[in-house]
Amino acid sequence: MNFTTSIRNYPFNFVKIVLQGVNDLSAKTIENMIDWVEANLKNEPTLEGMSDYVGYSSFYCSAKFHEVVGISFKEYVMGRKLTLAAIDLRETKLKIIDIAVKYGFSSNEAFSRAFYKRFGYNPSQFRKASPQFSRFDKSVISHTTP
Repeated sequence: MNFTTSIRNYPFNFVKIVLQGVNDLSAKTIENMIDWVEANLKNEPTLEGMSDYVGYSSFYCSAKFHEVVGISFKEYVMGRKLTLAAIDLRETKLKIIDIAVKYGFSSNEAFSRAFYKRFGYNPSQFRKASPQFSRFDKSVISHTTP
């Protein structure tokens, strides 16, 4: 490759390196976001709290989270809470109200509505039937190199 070809390709190669750095940063940021959500599921994780933790604006966090994970922050939090609640219903003898409170639901009714919408059973039916269910597990970000 001669000097002219090298100069001509310089902007492309520079942009490729910069964009790869941004993608790596975004993946690490998203991993930090997911880890923060997981650590705070029993509290009431908020977009604002997560954005404070990772040091970016709520707008950026919301957009990047949705772009990488494929669903909104709110949908992710709800899916994870309901999955963990379903596991608790199946594996513990905790009262349903205690499970609802554990995962931040304001009332037994709010928990039951959300649970039914997700799984097609109310919590007490779910506990009795112990059906197979589609788990919403923690998202894992895979790093790919171009």
